[in-house]
Amino acid sequence: MSHDRRESGFKRRTRVEEALATLLDDIEPHDRVETVSLGEADGRVLAEPVDAPAPVPSYDRAAMDGYAVRAEDTFGASDRSPAVLRTTDGDVDPGEATRVHTGSALPDGADAVVMIEHVEAVGAELEAFDAVAAGENVGPAGEDVADGQRLYDAGATLRPSDLGLLKSVGLDAVPVYEPPTVAVIPTGEELVQSDPDPGEVIETNGLTVSRLVGRWGGDARYRDVVTDDEEALAAAIERDLDADIVVTTGGSSVGERDLIPEVVDGIGEVLVHGVALKPGHPVCLGRASGTPVLSLPGYPVACIVNAVQFLRPTQKRVAGTDPAPFPTRRARLDRKIASEPGTRTFARVRLSDESTESDGSTESDWSTESDGSPTASGTSDGPSTVATPTRASGSGVLSSVALADGWVVVPESVEGFDAGRVVDVELWEVTE
Repeated sequence: MSHDRRESGFKRRTRVEEALATLLDDIEPHDRVETVSLGEADGRVLAEPVDAPAPVPSYDRAAMDGYAVRAEDTFGASDRSPAVLRTTDGDVDPGEATRVHTGSALPDGADAVVMIEHVEAVGAELEAFDAVAAGENVGPAGEDVADGQRLYDAGATLRPSDLGLLKSVGLDAVPVYEPPTVAVIPTGEELVQSDPDPGEVIETNGLTVSRLVGRWGGDARYRDVVTDDEEALAAAIERDLDADIVVTTGGSSVGERDLIPEVVDGIGEVLVHGVALKPGHPVCLGRASGTPVLSLPGYPVACIVNAVQFLRPTQKRVAGTDPAPFPTRRARLDRKIASEPGTRTFARVRLSDESTESDGSTESDWSTESDGSPTASGTSDGPSTVATPTRASGSGVLSSVALADGWVVVPESVEGFDAGRVVDVELWEVTE
């Protein structure tokens, strides 16, 4: 990057999808695999497919309380003409029945269960008032999981329910990718950790990003602040190129003190500088010695937005998986959101519940905007959840995102959303 480019600002801003595709183009999952116990595997990413080594259940089992029988011995049984069988405690021979409980193994020789409410014990004999077919009221072996069944492909992120299923087939450990290592380097000569003097700023971006790294399944190296000096910045980045990803915060724009893009270009390659999103267009995405280097803006909200949009998918790709969509909640805007056409805008909102006002009708009329999103009209005001923008601008106002419940994504193709618009609020801070 030349000095002239710094002074001229951003002549072109790359669209979000194009910037992300460029960044992810040649990133492959790392090949570091470890085997961990199921107790340690929650949230980890499988490095290999997992097939069931045994069926679940491993035996035919009674699906009801009752008596295990040979189905053919009950043919023709009815309330008026019950089948009479001998009771036994073991295997079932012709003309016999054995008491079973739900989940207990079906005795050898039996192929069905007569429900307890359809029998009556008379001494050593049993009267069965219901004819059953072979397999009736029986859970066969492999009913839950078949022997050799593919349970998970490589790249699956394990949840607590998955761990239970893996244990049920007899596994006690699984191969998973090691957590990606992410070096987080805050930069800026004005940054201090506490007790700022006039002109100084408490460092928050590094802390926030490192905790997001942990929430997204990575292992963060939260480094000390590096001052605005090209040699110091280059040394700090090169020190951590053994990490899977290097993230810097601050110094990514085009001002005199924004040295990071030049530094990255000097030790590697700048892939994208300037993205069409708000807040946070001065993001710089690059690579050095094969390691992705993400330079996030210094304004706190811009830093967070870019971490979610670029660091999260990069980290997931390195970990061998893709990011799942964030949960959303439908809400009605109580104020207009302004945005710039051609720029993707992330508007922070707080959510509250209000009783839906109505004219008494139980029907709702919905229309669709040109961008495909819904808006309420006619006989209903739409969802009872209300979204209130905390701030439409101000990427340095950390409270606008910290005190928000989520954000509304305004696509590049529209010029803001009007009050009353029904929108999807992305709950991006929900734990994965």
